[in-house]
Amino acid sequence: MAMESQPNYAQHSLKFDDDGRVKRTGTWISASAHIVTAVIGSGVLSLAWAVAQLGWIAGPVILILFSLITLYTSFLLCNCYRYPDSVHGKRNITYMNMVKTILGGRQYHLCGLAQFANLVGACIGYTITASISMVAIKRSNCFHKYGHEAKCHVSNFAYMSIFGAVEILISQIPDFHNLSGLSFIAAVMSFGYSSIGIGLSIAKIAGGSHVETSVTGLVVGEDVTGTQKIWNTFQAIGNIAFAYCFSQVIVEIQDTLKSSPPESGAMKKATITGISITTFFYLLCGLLGYEAFGNKAPGNFLTGFGFYEPYWLVDIGNVFIVVHLVGAYQVFSQPVFTLVESWCAGRWPESRIITKEYGVDIPLVGTFRLNVFRVTWRAVFVIFTVLIAMILPFFNSIVGLLGAIAFWPLAVYFPTQMYLVQAQVPKFSMVWNGIKMLNAFCFIISAVAAVGSIQGIITDLKTYKPFQ
Repeated sequence: MAMESQPNYAQHSLKFDDDGRVKRTGTWISASAHIVTAVIGSGVLSLAWAVAQLGWIAGPVILILFSLITLYTSFLLCNCYRYPDSVHGKRNITYMNMVKTILGGRQYHLCGLAQFANLVGACIGYTITASISMVAIKRSNCFHKYGHEAKCHVSNFAYMSIFGAVEILISQIPDFHNLSGLSFIAAVMSFGYSSIGIGLSIAKIAGGSHVETSVTGLVVGEDVTGTQKIWNTFQAIGNIAFAYCFSQVIVEIQDTLKSSPPESGAMKKATITGISITTFFYLLCGLLGYEAFGNKAPGNFLTGFGFYEPYWLVDIGNVFIVVHLVGAYQVFSQPVFTLVESWCAGRWPESRIITKEYGVDIPLVGTFRLNVFRVTWRAVFVIFTVLIAMILPFFNSIVGLLGAIAFWPLAVYFPTQMYLVQAQVPKFSMVWNGIKMLNAFCFIISAVAAVGSIQGIITDLKTYKPFQ
């Protein structure tokens, strides 16, 4: 995708920024909401299970470690939004645009492969999770009516289709700048279901039910075999990595911020706020969930039916999850939409199907802009993600694999490499050596998490029959 020229205006108009685009109005508060929406997604639901695999020591240590790594590399990304100077340089409006400007063409193509594979994968993961929560509402009511031993089996596929239909409609929102309201709603939802899960865990603990926990997690020989322990540990690391994956949309979020104060400063403030809030909730969900369920912690602690009552509160928690994931799907799909639509507009600039927009008057809303290509392409994308989710509806394994694929290249490798170039860090200096060691460590972590998650998918496929 060719870089868009950024004219140097002598005077900025009241309506346009220095790159000729409509004036950005975002603040660190709206950016924090975007971050919380992007970060607290389906990953939070698996943390009790992940801590159960790792135990009381390794579980919280790995959670905090990932939060610190993500915070550090996000700061590096914030400095690269403008290049070569972090305050007065030219804007990089997308993650890929930033990589192309600073690192060059080959790295740009590698980044595109990693980023968009993960963004598409995240949309598939959110479709799976949302459908599981919708099914959980149906099952919760069934268990309440017929008893906890009732066979309340419900297929996910119809609910995946419903989720897809909703996303096709919302996907017609043109771009990130029109998503602030949706992100605030989604952020409130994420607080809601995280708080419900924490509250139910506290109630279960206070109820005095005895569960087995361990410093090292699942006990070999009692809960799992030695081989299963290794695979589950790797997969748990991938689940935690997925819980912190938002680097691939951080540039697009920063591009919503107004120019004054400088975007890098406001974005760092938003990043600290967003990651601090999410880490606090992650620790509560993971540790309290493990204390409540012990080594039998379900893969998804609001849909695995460790909680049956109060059924209405479990239902509300799952409604919150669905609403949140409707917004999160959009946060992760918008960069994909932008890339394809920008490329097509540049490739066929004379095509009326691709470039012409039609105004549609909607009562109480105003004029909504529709484009034939945008409507068609975005609908096809949503249908594709729903079909893949139907074929591979494995929550923990898919979440772990997505985390493994995304964490090292997008959250560590590209941010650190761009920082080294922009800051002109001397080779073999202390900072250079430290960053290279961080790269190597995170690569190993991502590799073992990917292996564990792939093994989990293979195991699931042995007994799974698609579309049944």
